[in-house]
Amino acid sequence: MNILQMNQTLFYILEQQPDADAGVSTPGVAYLRQQTELFQQDLKTAVFYRVFTAIPRFVNKQVLTVPPDLAFSLERIRPGFTIQGWTRDRLARVWWLLQLPVDGQETYVKTISELFKAAEMNELVALYSALPVLAYPEAWRFQATEGVRNNIADVQSAIMLNNPYPADYLDEAAWNQLILKAFFTEKDVSQIIGLTERKNARLTQTLTDYVAERRAAGRSLPEGIELAM
Repeated sequence: MNILQMNQTLFYILEQQPDADAGVSTPGVAYLRQQTELFQQDLKTAVFYRVFTAIPRFVNKQVLTVPPDLAFSLERIRPGFTIQGWTRDRLARVWWLLQLPVDGQETYVKTISELFKAAEMNELVALYSALPVLAYPEAWRFQATEGVRNNIADVQSAIMLNNPYPADYLDEAAWNQLILKAFFTEKDVSQIIGLTERKNARLTQTLTDYVAERRAAGRSLPEGIELAM
């Protein structure tokens, strides 16, 4: 994936968001531009963390308006990646993560991993949403499984739904765990990217047993379970 191209496209989308009152670009864009310039002049980790945390104070939580042509551009840059339904502050946080230099894997991964460790719910949602566009994608496999194990519904949705990362990078065992957790937590599995493409014998057997147990107990079947079998 071309990170620079993704970076520029996401920022352009932010720039194009109308202000609810004035009909102009959100004032948060000026803040993001200013902080980017400051960070590029002095690459301090503390600044990177501070801005990531502070973004909702400057960028509002309105749901994004994403024209079809820009949605297509994102899909072309990173297949499967979508920001439909996101809020502006969520997108701004994902975009901010792309400002981190990628020339050293160890430093890059450590810096973002520390964010995962200290993040509150909305920060985690942004971080897991960003997995498809982060550098060194193989390095985030364990973190993705941590997201699946998380018990916060919004965090689960960020990693499970409309996110191409799990289908692209999780091994079979981790993938199967994601699918099972999605059914157990009543997610809309039709939004899981790769649901039918990553069918496998072990998952089919587990789901077959699950269906049999629910039928024996007189319980209804989860919607969409046939898609994964």
